[in-house]
Amino acid sequence: MVKKYFSTIFILLFCVQMAQSQVLISLLFGDKLNSDKIKFGLEGGVNFADVTNLETAEVQPFFNIGFYFDFKLKDSPNWFLHSGVIVKSTMGASLKPYSLGNEDLDDLFLDGDVVRKMQYWNVPFLARYKFNNHIFIEAGPMFGLLYKGTDIFTNTVNGNDLEYDNNIRKEHSRFDIGLEGGIGYQTEKFMNGMNFGARYYQGLLNSSTTADANQKNTSYYIFVGLPIGAGEKAQAKKQAAKDAKDKQAAEDAANGVDTSKKSKKKSKKN
Repeated sequence: MVKKYFSTIFILLFCVQMAQSQVLISLLFGDKLNSDKIKFGLEGGVNFADVTNLETAEVQPFFNIGFYFDFKLKDSPNWFLHSGVIVKSTMGASLKPYSLGNEDLDDLFLDGDVVRKMQYWNVPFLARYKFNNHIFIEAGPMFGLLYKGTDIFTNTVNGNDLEYDNNIRKEHSRFDIGLEGGIGYQTEKFMNGMNFGARYYQGLLNSSTTADANQKNTSYYIFVGLPIGAGEKAQAKKQAAKDAKDKQAAEDAANGVDTSKKSKKKSKKN
């Protein structure tokens, strides 16, 4: 019951964080972030991480959040390059307690729990193909930069909640590279084209500095992407600008003003 309560709080906090970030970026950049060729937004969700070849490791859920860009490739309405930065991205796993080299600490946390949290900045480069029914598939590499690594030991002793953070950053490689693939759906109008789906990431490099460890990050992602600057007001503003441009062009044509690029080039030469 307590776990469900805290899970609900975490989900609500995550949604609030997404909404606040969306409002802040919208105020800073307005509707300049979205165009016919580039789509920008916030992306976040839950990932279920694990580490291969690590004894006692089990899947551990984490939250992640970042921003994304969808670049339209050439003139095709179906092909996009999905990229961005997952600024809060956690890899790791759930572990069983191990010796910390201190008898007092070992006695306190011997029968407790350990969560390995490896904090990365992840940058994906995914080729995305969107079908006419708004379902899309995507695949490509993802690059990660590790900036923090911690094994969090927890236990309850005599009614007291104990916690100890063991810094393991130097025991792991700074960079991570892997392959990611997924499937999702982009709404046509709801939430200005919100998209959601699932991905799987498989690390290709040994995440440990121990050469023969061969530990690799893996993770399943459930994500939601919220476009920014693509709402009704932004679209209305763009339409108003287009109407004003068309009106000006019509007036110029009626007055005999040639606004074509070719005529401008000719006038410059003359």
